Amino acid sequence: MNDSSWGAPPRPEYWGTPEGPSQGAFPAGPAYDAYDAPPVSRTQPMPVVPDLGTGAEDRERDLGAALPGGPDFRDEPPQEPMASPPPVPPVPAQPEKKKAGRDLRSAIGVGVGLGVVVLASLFIVKAVFVGVVAVAVVVGLWELTSRLQERKQIKAPLVPLAVGGAAMVVAGYVGGAEGAWVAMALTSLAVLVWRMTEPPENYLRDVTAGVFAAFYVPFLATFVAMLLTADDGPWRVLTFLLLTVVSDTGAYAIGWRFGKHKLAPRISPGKTREGLFGAVSFAMVAGALCMQFLIDNGTWWQGLLLGLAVAASATLGDLGESMIKRDLGIKDMGTLLPGHGGIMDRLDSLLPTAPVVWLLLAVFVGTG
Repeated sequence: MNDSSWGAPPRPEYWGTPEGPSQGAFPAGPAYDAYDAPPVSRTQPMPVVPDLGTGAEDRERDLGAALPGGPDFRDEPPQEPMASPPPVPPVPAQPEKKKAGRDLRSAIGVGVGLGVVVLASLFIVKAVFVGVVAVAVVVGLWELTSRLQERKQIKAPLVPLAVGGAAMVVAGYVGGAEGAWVAMALTSLAVLVWRMTEPPENYLRDVTAGVFAAFYVPFLATFVAMLLTADDGPWRVLTFLLLTVVSDTGAYAIGWRFGKHKLAPRISPGKTREGLFGAVSFAMVAGALCMQFLIDNGTWWQGLLLGLAVAASATLGDLGESMIKRDLGIKDMGTLLPGHGGIMDRLDSLLPTAPVVWLLLAVFVGTG
């Protein structure tokens, strides 16, 4: 190789045709003189290089985007991240309105209808009122025994309970407390014997439920009939009914409007201490008025004590039936009275209150 090979132009015969270099010619580099190289080496074909067209550029761009810091390897500048939409302010929750929980129109209509029947029978013919009480007892026993069988498979015999319950009310009206106790004993014996006609399995369970039903419904209801036997009997019964209704109304009105502290959440979540205060206040005022103006020889301070006792017994009676219904897993004992449930749902406060009123009136003004 001579010194002139670095600057001399290449010879035409080694560049193919006059139109241009032939495909596959290998140009001479600094360390290889094209004029001195053997012809074979100058005609070696070059390897086929793939066409780096638009597709290759796209692949290189994609490769750069896939590498760490991808935007630095791309031709175009990195795009600015999209701005997130402004946060939406939360909508303030609307305070939930308190609801009564029952159809008030139906409840008021049924309550007025029952009141008319009771008052008409009470002040026209006493015997008719005793019949109304007996019918209520039989229906209540039917509801109670039906729910026991449906929910707990307890078969308390209904026939002796219904016959004995009606007889118990009549016996209390005719024979007083002694007649009521005798009828209670005979009804319990009838329940024991009646259940013997079926297989002995669960005998003790069924007769226990039957005796409980006989005491809970008809025996406690006999004290209403015994209130009626006094000279001012209709007014005593009216006082008993008014105080119980007023107590329930006061508990509902005050508890619904101001109730915050639960009274017995495990038994009845709807009852509050504020409602109990309303029941006591309303019943004491009503008791003072009733004793002063409706009961012979009664005084207002006796009515205060009577109202306090009625509020306590009515609340305990309501809680007692709520305990039974919670154990049975039901809301109401029946559906006979629209807006109220069943007969037992109306007797829950009246039944335990009847003996309390009878006893206190007997102490205050006697049984005559």
